[in-house]
Amino acid sequence: MSKSSSAAETIRPHSSAVVDGNDRAAARAMLRAVGFTDADFKKPQIAVASSPSDMTPCNVHLGDLSDHARQGIAAAGGKPVYFNTITVTDGISMGTQGMRYSLVSREVIADSIETAVAAEGFDGLVAIGGCDKNMPGAMIAIARLNRPAVFIYGGTILPGFTADDCDHKKPLDVVSVFEAVGKHAKGELDDAGLKAVEAAAIPGPGSCGGMYTANTMASAIEVLGMSLPNSSAQLAVSEAKRQDCERAGEAVMNMLRKGIRPSDILTRKAFENAITVCIALGGSTNLILHLLAIAHAAKVSLSLEDFREIGERVPLLADLKPFGKYNMSHLVRIGGIRPMMKLLLDRGMLHGDCLTVTGETIAETLRDVQPYAAYPHEQDIIHPWEQPIKSSTHLRVLHGNLAPGGAVGKITGKEGLYFKGTAKVYEGEEDALKGILRGDVVKGDVVVIRNEGPCGGPGMREMLSPTSAVAGRGLIKDVALITDGRFSGGSHGFDVGHITPEAAKGGPIGIVRNGDLIEVDAVKNTISLLIPDDEYAARMAAYRPAPPKETRGVLAKYAALVATASEGAVTDKALAL
Repeated sequence: MSKSSSAAETIRPHSSAVVDGNDRAAARAMLRAVGFTDADFKKPQIAVASSPSDMTPCNVHLGDLSDHARQGIAAAGGKPVYFNTITVTDGISMGTQGMRYSLVSREVIADSIETAVAAEGFDGLVAIGGCDKNMPGAMIAIARLNRPAVFIYGGTILPGFTADDCDHKKPLDVVSVFEAVGKHAKGELDDAGLKAVEAAAIPGPGSCGGMYTANTMASAIEVLGMSLPNSSAQLAVSEAKRQDCERAGEAVMNMLRKGIRPSDILTRKAFENAITVCIALGGSTNLILHLLAIAHAAKVSLSLEDFREIGERVPLLADLKPFGKYNMSHLVRIGGIRPMMKLLLDRGMLHGDCLTVTGETIAETLRDVQPYAAYPHEQDIIHPWEQPIKSSTHLRVLHGNLAPGGAVGKITGKEGLYFKGTAKVYEGEEDALKGILRGDVVKGDVVVIRNEGPCGGPGMREMLSPTSAVAGRGLIKDVALITDGRFSGGSHGFDVGHITPEAAKGGPIGIVRNGDLIEVDAVKNTISLLIPDDEYAARMAAYRPAPPKETRGVLAKYAALVATASEGAVTDKALAL
């Protein structure tokens, strides 16, 4: 083997098998038709996978960002090849049967990216995502493929303001609209007021503006080391984001030349770092679901217990929506998440030796990062270590006779740390929303929404509509909500989701009756159905889950394959046993 051919195989380990040699003439002929030249066949082929779509503001601009990523790859000596995958938008399908496809789309996206990259022999990958499921979906594919790759976050949206908010004191986002619906139902907001919020809340491209799931996952991916520094804290429509895309193209070529692969980056320590930072930022409960799934794809051991254990030593420091005051765009102005990472590193809370896509370690990328401006006189978004919003994690991992396999609560303390109330049971989200808007739910109730789990939904819908309706009706501190479904990153209140086993799998949430007492203790981390043991046993023995809702198509396949929420709701878990 010649030295030149050896070098080619080193930086073209996959594309060389597709386009080199006389026997590959047909493949080259196909590629010439899409713009390849003789010179291009000698370059590493780098896929640019994105999900541009007119379906949602989170993704509408991703085509433009893909162009900049391709420019960066070409300038660094690679041959960019673009393809797109699907996306769905939770903000539009929320509260409808269409929302059942949301979490399912994560697996479809992961499968489609893996399929295209592996089938066509790409040497590396730049993946661009802008919303809740295409981001973890892309990361699952990156972990499975284990080829040099960089993830690019599409960026956060700017806040909206109604016409009468001349001083811009009341920033709006999509959650503002959901909560306005509850206020309208209560009579606090008239039709014109609801329309004003609807028309102003989402002013342009970008992902939902609080520390909801998109910004949580963008932060997690940056801390994992799979995106460039500051990629998570840039506005969707900005020169900084365009430059981020171009640098990502250069970075993936650098990884290829240095032999850096995702498996070198996605280590157990890297996942611990991501959990730590996202707890301090006040991240979404979906962080747990998605990090478990990405870790599974990366063959890294991670469990609910890790989130509990790490969370007990990490304070909540960021006053960000949904439970706080500020949007991600405000955090961008004061430095994004990098100063938070540096703060945690300096306190020994991060593993500084973890590798990143830059080729440097986390500690090396943070060496010149300056701290946030002084609190509270110069900024009041990030609290100092000594004055946390909460001294330990808001993401509570709960167990008890209602959730033997675990559950996840998003409890900041603003709504209290303990709730005992009377069950009001609904067999699905739509019925619950109708009941809340009708006024059936009153102070002291525990709203139970079941048959919404990964299998039973199928698809594990988010309960943003019910939680926002509760907030809009002024019951945020007086009502708890539990479900075998999940919560949007925009949900806030005394909420517990991911209850495992789910009702469809014979879980105890299926035996709860109207009027039962339920206790949730976010200090002891317990969730309990307060009925006598013999009654509990009798109900469990008599319980028969409902038959599958779907018997054909993607939802039926998903329901048949999906693992529990406590295992990340992945669809290939059984294959690894």
